[in-house]
Amino acid sequence: MAVKLSDIEDARSILQGIINPTPIISDEKLSNEIGAQAYLKAECLQRSGSFKVRGAYNKIARLSDDEKKRGVVAASAGNHAQGVALAARLNNIKATIVLPEFAPLTKVVATKAQGAEVILKGATFDESFAYSRRLQEEKGYTYVHAFDDELVIAGQGTIGLEIAEELPEVNVIVVPIGGGGLISGIAIAAKSFMRGVRVIGVQAANYAAVNRSLNAGTPTEIEYQPTIADGIAVKSPGEKTLPIIREFVDEVVEVSEEEIALGIFHCVQNSHLVVEGAGAAGVAALLAKKIDLEPNDKVCAILCGGNIDGNLLARIIEQVLVRQGRYIIMKLLVLDRPGTLAAMLNHVAETGANVVEVYHQRAIWLAPLGRVGIEMILEVRDEPHGRDVHKHLEEVGYHVERQGQGDWEE
Repeated sequence: MAVKLSDIEDARSILQGIINPTPIISDEKLSNEIGAQAYLKAECLQRSGSFKVRGAYNKIARLSDDEKKRGVVAASAGNHAQGVALAARLNNIKATIVLPEFAPLTKVVATKAQGAEVILKGATFDESFAYSRRLQEEKGYTYVHAFDDELVIAGQGTIGLEIAEELPEVNVIVVPIGGGGLISGIAIAAKSFMRGVRVIGVQAANYAAVNRSLNAGTPTEIEYQPTIADGIAVKSPGEKTLPIIREFVDEVVEVSEEEIALGIFHCVQNSHLVVEGAGAAGVAALLAKKIDLEPNDKVCAILCGGNIDGNLLARIIEQVLVRQGRYIIMKLLVLDRPGTLAAMLNHVAETGANVVEVYHQRAIWLAPLGRVGIEMILEVRDEPHGRDVHKHLEEVGYHVERQGQGDWEE
């Protein structure tokens, strides 16, 4: 069956009392950055931490008694796993979930916490998918596809209904794309109610198969490349989703890993929302000016998930602070005598910079005998403040080298 508006409205009835109707938040900082009114649909606050429970529950709740008795199986990069596990628990049936071996620990633990059996198999989502299909055949499970299923698409489309009802004046909706289930459902719902609305898809440039598939006229696989947006790391769109994308989606843009990191940072710093890489893709595209906008446009970006590992989030925030000139590294020499380090740090304090870390280096730097090398990581207000710190230390007699960012080959 093709997905119709009536299917999405039926899904909303099924999901009544099950999901959180997530808030739509005005983002003034983002609005100022892009020159248009920006809103965020915070699906990162959804049950299980992402939108996935909408489609999973709409599928699982409709299974026959025999299908429920046999249980369900799914493959996932992480969010679909939690959505299926939660939907299965709410329907009192067994769920077996196959995740990639390097799936974020938070997603593995959260899936197990919902009562599902978790199997780590394969380096990528697609390898996990192949193994889950074998389990389906061997065990007789019902398969719950992450995106290429009409009931799943209809469930995700309920987000479009919520936007149309709560924010009917929006004329641009920005949606992350992995396999295409989310954007397919949202686009069908939004374009049924909102005249002239543009629906823009966003993919991670490291894993972007949709435009290639649209050009080829059929789902086309791409080679695996690592991305922090693991929730949309899918080799190709679906057989069911690609035609919907072609008909209802106006444009698909791509964002780099650095742009995704800036999107995550923006949501945490300015919107006070924790989002994962996939969830921040829409904000990333807006910040990077990948989407053409007019001053009177009203834009809604879907924050589709918030299941990010705490260690990764900390690294992303720190790296963005470095790129913004908020964390700087300085190297200098001082006399190897008691009190000289304290004197130098007092000069740093005079500038208002905060010392994050200090390292003594002697033999490794081949510092002149009688002197010791000092490497400091400093927190400053911004890049001009960092230059002021450098200048002040030079003026009081130190020769300071400002360390740059690594020039790493990808």
